[in-house]
Amino acid sequence: MAEKRLDEATNTETVGHEWDGIEELNTPLPRWWLWTFYATIVFAVGYVVAYPAIPMVNKATEGMIGWSSRGQLAKEMDAASKQRSEVVAALAKTPIEQLDPESPLMRAAISGGAAAFRVNCVQCHGSGAAGFKGYPNLNDDDWLWGGDIKAIEYTLVHGIRQPDADETRFSQMPAFGRDGILSSAEISDVTSFVRSLSDLEPASAASQRGAALFEANCAVCHGPQGKGMREVGAPNLADAIWLYGGSREDVTATITNSRYGMMPAWGERLDPVTVKMLAAYVHSLGGGEDFIDVAEDPKVEVDEAP
Repeated sequence: MAEKRLDEATNTETVGHEWDGIEELNTPLPRWWLWTFYATIVFAVGYVVAYPAIPMVNKATEGMIGWSSRGQLAKEMDAASKQRSEVVAALAKTPIEQLDPESPLMRAAISGGAAAFRVNCVQCHGSGAAGFKGYPNLNDDDWLWGGDIKAIEYTLVHGIRQPDADETRFSQMPAFGRDGILSSAEISDVTSFVRSLSDLEPASAASQRGAALFEANCAVCHGPQGKGMREVGAPNLADAIWLYGGSREDVTATITNSRYGMMPAWGERLDPVTVKMLAAYVHSLGGGEDFIDVAEDPKVEVDEAP
């Protein structure tokens, strides 16, 4: 090792190393840096004493203050559970049609319903509830069985066409072609008329023939103007919303073979409060109707979401 000496330019001692004439100065560290370093050592010792820090066989040291991340999580979970239990109790004793749309309780119900929707409903209705072919869009204002919050709750509880649910929503459209009720030519005429109701086709001789067939076979459920009837779950055929498609091929297939969409009776799978939250969330999506007493007004014309 080379002999240490003082650098003439800076009057700083060298470390005694030299490479190709280049020497390293033994410059002392700034006092503020040293005191900061010493402070970190003191902090580390204090942390190890106060908090869980040193790994053991089955757990870490507990620390003198008794804090742990697991304990903190348990406290937060208990607080959240207590808050949720208060909301659940309030929702359980409040009839859904009496929930104030502007109340914190309704906002809590909608928030809980959104979480339940993501777990139970997105598989069919999509993450944004816009639906797919054969699965209704819950954002629009077309409803088969009623779009007020009470009607939505009933549909969720009892489902659609569930054979093991006594009070399920149920309707059955005849398979006019498969069952031989109408001929292929007659089905073509009815298709022309149905599509003309929503201006998908212009009026024609075929649609005029189809109008008579529609009145004889379809008006009993869909109404004389094709606007549907809530009491039998018949969709509105005069708007631009089509659950199974409005192309000529799709309408022909529907008339020929019928449709038989089903939805689970969630009242048998979820607790009543969760179902109530789901109803509140679906109602809030944009197409929910004001509460209607169906007993007083059982023949409100509606459209095509469940």
